[in-house]
Amino acid sequence: MKKDLSNIKKAKYLLDKNHCVAIPTETVYGLAANAYSDTAILKIFKLKKRPKSNPLIVHYCKAEDIKNDCELNSSFIKLYNKFCPGPLTFILKLKKNSKISKYVTNGKKTLAVRFPKNLKTEKLLKSLNYPLAAPSANIYTQISPVSKKDVKDEFGKKIKFILDGGSSRVGLESTIINLVNKAEILRLGGIEINKISKVLKKKLKYNSSKNKIQVPGQSNFHYSPGIPIRLNAKKQFSDEAFILIQKRKRFDKNYFYLTKNKNLKEAGKNLYNTLRKIKNLKFKKIAIEKIPNSGMGLTINDRLKRASKR
Repeated sequence: MKKDLSNIKKAKYLLDKNHCVAIPTETVYGLAANAYSDTAILKIFKLKKRPKSNPLIVHYCKAEDIKNDCELNSSFIKLYNKFCPGPLTFILKLKKNSKISKYVTNGKKTLAVRFPKNLKTEKLLKSLNYPLAAPSANIYTQISPVSKKDVKDEFGKKIKFILDGGSSRVGLESTIINLVNKAEILRLGGIEINKISKVLKKKLKYNSSKNKIQVPGQSNFHYSPGIPIRLNAKKQFSDEAFILIQKRKRFDKNYFYLTKNKNLKEAGKNLYNTLRKIKNLKFKKIAIEKIPNSGMGLTINDRLKRASKR
């Protein structure tokens, strides 16, 4: 416990000095910095090699913390009460007097906000008098990190500190919902669309074509291990790593299971870790058996489709 408090204090000290710190969340690890500081935010873009046209998600501890930055509405309140803290990001109207750095929003009049579910990061956020902008702690378009080791492998000594919170529980980025005008899903993620629809009592659809750079993770090429990926494979070729979601009768050293019983939540949690493992083993190609395009499978297929483009 004393070590945890010491690490949180160290993270706070560095963030107060406008440095970047890697933080754990239930989705993936984030590269965090003071969302009110232009200096700090520009360091995020530089470290990630991320285009400044791609806005950032800002992390808060609780709903009342965003009142100075965003305009709230009834849909937000309903979804917040049901899913937060958790893997859901809200696009809300930015208040004119907000202190949010212009680099966070790319000059837009909206802000992406979320409330991460991780005890250490929640304690860190409570200790700060500013929110944290925190995109995934990886180089732009590469595999998202789900552990302290992943972040260290990605950046080495380029970041000052990694707050260790264990492995990410969800392992996929947050679902993003636009609540500025009519509610619409802008990114598939850790909460299924049908569950959000049920709370709002309206049918929602994923709008994949609208505002591709309005929200993170929507570039055509993303989440990539840097290896050619073949989707919907029925069998593997001899030089391929084969990613599976159902146990096969025979053993093969080139088999990599996301799950052995078609549990798509388990598959989602293990996706990035498995892609990174295959990359580190120096495979040149990846084949992936067909993933059901329903429930969490929609999110997994979205990530794989983007990762497979070259």
